[in-house]
Amino acid sequence: MSHAGILEQPRTGISNGKLAMWLFLCSEVMFFTGLIGAYIVLRMSTPDWPTPSTVLNIPLTALNTFFLICSSVTMVNAFAAATEGHQAGIRKFLFATFLIGSLFLSIQMYEYRKLIHHGFVISGGIFPSCFYTMTGFHGAHVAGGVIAIFCLLIQAFRGKYGAGNYAAIEYVGLYWHFVDLVWIILFTIVYLI
Repeated sequence: MSHAGILEQPRTGISNGKLAMWLFLCSEVMFFTGLIGAYIVLRMSTPDWPTPSTVLNIPLTALNTFFLICSSVTMVNAFAAATEGHQAGIRKFLFATFLIGSLFLSIQMYEYRKLIHHGFVISGGIFPSCFYTMTGFHGAHVAGGVIAIFCLLIQAFRGKYGAGNYAAIEYVGLYWHFVDLVWIILFTIVYLI
């Protein structure tokens, strides 16, 4: 038995759930590496690539990036509260993570709306198609994480998590940190370089 109350896989010393999450995240790394690699190849082979700062709202997206990083902090705090059996802390920090993740998605949708209004559409060339593909797939991953956190939140209000049962929070937290890390890479590559 592990300290989280879940059977460990004998050969690895970690729970089957955590191993499954790490394997899933490895497949996600390959997926986003393919997207980013294709973007870099297309960008390097296209001589008239626009300067991102002339098209994209970098200050707004930098603020949005800050929000997403803050949501990683609240997720860590939710996990810490769960390991200590602090019910109010679990609910508070999961709720904060849910709100910040929802805010991130709302700002991204606002950005899309503004860009489309100004004619920056997916069919408008290589740069817009790369931009919407990469940020859209990432946004879908964030939406999935927000839904998972909402499900955790419902269970937290029912008192399901505590010092002996916090594995689900840990697994969703691993996914959430991965999504945050991917966004920092995308923001740097797409918006800043």
